[in-house]
Amino acid sequence: MKDIYKQDELVIPEGVKVSIKSRQVTVEGPRGVLTKNLRHLNIEITVVGQKVRFVVHHGLRKHVACIRTVRSLVNNMIIGVTKGYQYKMRYVYAHFPINVIISDAGDAVEIRNFLGQKVVFNVKMREGVKVESSKSQKDELILTGNSLENVSQSAADIQQSCLVKNKDIRKFLDGIYVSERGVLEESA
Repeated sequence: MKDIYKQDELVIPEGVKVSIKSRQVTVEGPRGVLTKNLRHLNIEITVVGQKVRFVVHHGLRKHVACIRTVRSLVNNMIIGVTKGYQYKMRYVYAHFPINVIISDAGDAVEIRNFLGQKVVFNVKMREGVKVESSKSQKDELILTGNSLENVSQSAADIQQSCLVKNKDIRKFLDGIYVSERGVLEESA
């Protein structure tokens, strides 16, 4: 059954500026600026005072479900420009220690000696993502950035780069895996 009119709202916190022009959402905050193109969705997005309003007219079930998705995307952008996101990844190995070399700029990772292979895996970080080695924990990487999509995709790229091939993956559990994910505590 069609919903004639369905809406949702999101409160904009202090210090954050949200601007929308033809479903191109731009969020500015203390940590930077994030932009998301939502032109492929048929949804009305407007800023009313200190709230963002999402409206769907004459929508079916799947069309109405887009409201919550878009609301979550904009909320993630707001959290990103106020607090930022952080993923922690741990190296897991049984015999051959994995060597991870981080570039000077912190925008690329080089993985060596995975399962004793001579192959070197190079992984570039997505835009706005910085990677560093943990000072408190051995064999741990810390990925930080403003965009949740870019930070999580960079972590997935690292994990997917060192997959065990031609062996029983139940026995060979070696790899680099996400151990913790969350929001950076400091609000700049």
